[in-house]
Amino acid sequence: MNMRIGGLASGMDIDQLVSEMMRAERTKVDTITQDKTLLSWRQEAYQEVNRLLANFILDSKKDLGLTRVTSSGTLLSSGVNSLDWVKSATISNEDLAQVQAATGAVAGTYQLKVSRLASNWSAASSAAVSVGDKANLATQFGLADTDELNFTITTNLGSVNIHKTDLSSVSLNDVIKEINQANIGVTALYDAELDRFFLQTKNTGVANTIEISDESRLSGGGSGKFLTGSNNTLKLQYLDDGGAAREVADSTAYSGVDALFDFGAATGLTQSSNTFTLNNVNFTLKETGTATLNVATNVQGIYAKISDFVQKYNEMLEKTNGELSAKRYSDYRPLTDAQRESLSDKQAEKWEEKAKSGLLRNDSVLARTLSSIRSGLYEKVAGSTGVFAQLTEIGITTESYDRGSRGGKLMIDSSKLTKAIERDADSVLELLFKKPESSLALKQESTLTAAEIAEKRSQSGLITRLYDNVIAGMKDVISKAGPGNDVELYRNVNSTILIDFVVEHGSISMLDRDMGHLEKRIDTLEIYLAKKETRYWSQFTAMEKAMQRMNQQSAWIAQQFGGLSS
Repeated sequence: MNMRIGGLASGMDIDQLVSEMMRAERTKVDTITQDKTLLSWRQEAYQEVNRLLANFILDSKKDLGLTRVTSSGTLLSSGVNSLDWVKSATISNEDLAQVQAATGAVAGTYQLKVSRLASNWSAASSAAVSVGDKANLATQFGLADTDELNFTITTNLGSVNIHKTDLSSVSLNDVIKEINQANIGVTALYDAELDRFFLQTKNTGVANTIEISDESRLSGGGSGKFLTGSNNTLKLQYLDDGGAAREVADSTAYSGVDALFDFGAATGLTQSSNTFTLNNVNFTLKETGTATLNVATNVQGIYAKISDFVQKYNEMLEKTNGELSAKRYSDYRPLTDAQRESLSDKQAEKWEEKAKSGLLRNDSVLARTLSSIRSGLYEKVAGSTGVFAQLTEIGITTESYDRGSRGGKLMIDSSKLTKAIERDADSVLELLFKKPESSLALKQESTLTAAEIAEKRSQSGLITRLYDNVIAGMKDVISKAGPGNDVELYRNVNSTILIDFVVEHGSISMLDRDMGHLEKRIDTLEIYLAKKETRYWSQFTAMEKAMQRMNQQSAWIAQQFGGLSS
């Protein structure tokens, strides 16, 4: 390390002089650092808008019922035909059944007669089964340790064999565990408090079968069988169709029962479950009996969903327009470390607020996205078979452009929209949610030509088209600013949304590249400045050493003259 002498000979503050000289030199680094900070802020602003667009799609789709979340948390898309707010279904006897109409349900009045509910097959111990300690099969049922337990349960889903020869080392719970872990559609259970065993198929319906083949050789005074025949060890019985208790016969197939009902003129219908869909009406049968079912267009429900979507769209548009219109304070650049030290925390916060304002003002990427969204809402839907082909025909228009406002918000004519729904709700839904041909809908847009993308948009319903245009804009923003920490959010919007960014851009955004270039310039300047500071110090050090030698010579000369005068 070079030793720096600070003004010992000259009496000057060399450290201060070098610092002042370097401060002027460092303005170049400070300027580039500020430029890099502005790019970083702009990247954050882009990513904030993209989060806004992503959440608009996810939230509005969820509210419309176009997506659903599974029990494992997986997000799945749902078709328009499954929407539960388009048609309403009411039943005169709610104790008989619960009903819910989907989009494709045909309006009308229907008679429902339920003659039999679907059920599973089940059996249970007719009385307490234990004769001793429940630690193992031998003590619990009074069996010999060397008895043989050997039975097979076969269902429509598979089979499991239980074979034990040392009954002192096996408990009833061990046997039950093996049965349940076989995953063959059967549930076994032992209630210790009741001291009874239960066995049943998991699912209802005649297709769910069970057969028990019991080859056990058991002592203890019974039939020698564990599950089947008279006097079996577990005293297992089931109820026949007449409600009489019967022993479970060996190697005999049993099954559940299908539901039996009449729906309108269709009589003798069967379903394996009490929950099913018929003519786009979801049923859950509860008891036998009769009732009247009425299916009608849910005018208020459709209006409410469209109104809520328009509100969410307008909120998204207002926030995005706010970014495009925010005032830019070009005189307020990011603070340098020295500038920040001279300000209070509150002053620095206010300064930074203005410095961040308007970073996306008149941004071409966002402006192009909003333009495609707005124009797409007012172009006709090609191939529509309904009576409506444009948004204005159902009473939805764009607000007037006010001075100082970008406008573009949607406005609803309540009376006109209500009449359109009452006139032909299916046509309203087709206008909004129509899907393009599968040859276009199932392909990634990056593989489509410009003409094919235009045709896809043309064939799409207005909300479907809007979502596609928003996603296309989001891809442009990702290319510009990257996904940030929102990768999973974007994949929930569209599973392939990041493919182009990875393949075409190598997962590096344009702004990241620009910031990388600035970072290299800063590194180069830092090396240059370090060398220049070293040179300054070398020059001043040389000066100090020269002055020190001169001072020493002057002192020697003065000493010599002093000697002569004496």
